[in-house]
Amino acid sequence: MQRWRGLEDIPQDWGRSVVTIGSYDGVHRGHQLIIGRAVERARELGVPSVVVTFDPHPSEVVRPGSHPPLLAPHHRRAELMAELGVDAVLILPFTAEFSKLAPADFIVKVLVDKLHAQLVIEGPNFRFGHKAAGNVHLLTEFGETYDYAVEVIDLYVSGEAGGGEPFSSTLTRRLVAEGDVAGAAEILGRPHRVEGIVVRGAQRGRELGFPTANVETLPHTAIPADGVYAGWLNVDGEAMPAAISVGTNPQFDATERTVEAYAIDRVGLDLYGLHVAVDFLAYVRGMLKFESIDDLLVAMAADVKRCSELISAYERG
Repeated sequence: MQRWRGLEDIPQDWGRSVVTIGSYDGVHRGHQLIIGRAVERARELGVPSVVVTFDPHPSEVVRPGSHPPLLAPHHRRAELMAELGVDAVLILPFTAEFSKLAPADFIVKVLVDKLHAQLVIEGPNFRFGHKAAGNVHLLTEFGETYDYAVEVIDLYVSGEAGGGEPFSSTLTRRLVAEGDVAGAAEILGRPHRVEGIVVRGAQRGRELGFPTANVETLPHTAIPADGVYAGWLNVDGEAMPAAISVGTNPQFDATERTVEAYAIDRVGLDLYGLHVAVDFLAYVRGMLKFESIDDLLVAMAADVKRCSELISAYERG
């Protein structure tokens, strides 16, 4: 899959294509419907499929300080899109100047002049251009002038997550913030993932017999509520069952919020400096302060046992 950062990265000889545009944070099951349809139609037409997205999130430019927690960084979104069969991802730098681009200018500069869109596929509430003035009706109108078609796909899927609310990135962020990682996984179609570099922490876990990877998360990451979770620690393509702790470690009166993962039954791991990913499967319990270190150790052993059971049951299907 090709990855372009900015219009200037698009090959000069790029031909017609099927295009879909959006932030697509998380590439959740609703997003997958639209992107999957774009891939399907591109193959039918014999042209490449392109996903256009933005960096940073448009809200941060339009309303500074309002950047939402991200469900997936751009490289992860690109991986997920590649798995869906997308041929190219275009990440457009979203600047103050770009935000002032009129909808008509956006259509001409991006869809027509650069991507030579043959077909554009969007959800019903797609908005674009200055002050989000463009919509699918306008997009369709301009298609008659610039020789591209528009297909509108209903991306709204629902299930048990969020009490039956339609799946969305906003709902997923809320469930993650509440610690409902199982609900978030239903929307995403996979466990919620947090990534970062393993850094040296206080090393209390090592001293207690449960050495953890202290993950320095990427900026704006959507981090689950404080607590203990079952999941996996992913290192160099290997997914290791893990007990995961999120919080400030109240047992030792710490103040810094951390994400730490203990790879269950793995000995001698040296992960410092490595980029790792932590997948959250299930919430186990809240973050507590115990009467003694002995009580903490008993709880940690119980946590690891419970995490192992949850992971085994999930892997057995």
